[in-house]
Amino acid sequence: MLLGEFEHTIDDKNRLTLPARFRQELSEGLVVTRGMDGCLYAYSLKSWNHLVDSRLGALDPLSPEGRQMQRFFFSGAAEATPDKQGRIMLPAPLLQHAKLGRDVVVAGVYDHLEIWDRAAWRVQMREVEGSAEHVAERLASRRD
Repeated sequence: MLLGEFEHTIDDKNRLTLPARFRQELSEGLVVTRGMDGCLYAYSLKSWNHLVDSRLGALDPLSPEGRQMQRFFFSGAAEATPDKQGRIMLPAPLLQHAKLGRDVVVAGVYDHLEIWDRAAWRVQMREVEGSAEHVAERLASRRD
């Protein structure tokens, strides 16, 4: 399980050093792709394959929505293997998608990482903290 929030930087060669806590889980490689809400998602190969098998691969390619979601995730995806220092290279199109500058936040979100521009992350957290109780109540009422 990937947990925690870490401030990092992207160097001049578009490399991100993964937080030490996540390096073992991601040492065999990972897939970085466009994420929702203006961030990037990074999955271990095992978690990526599970996502593809359980959700993305099951989308109907004959429906406009299925095609859109497959394009969104697959066309921007890039495989990466961390180097000895735990760094991965982030392709320019992904950096542009998430509007990443030098300062970023890497957040563990259960089965994947989210990579955010640091200022955007702070805005997102203010929104989440302001609405988390209300969202939790709505989700709980759907379960009952």
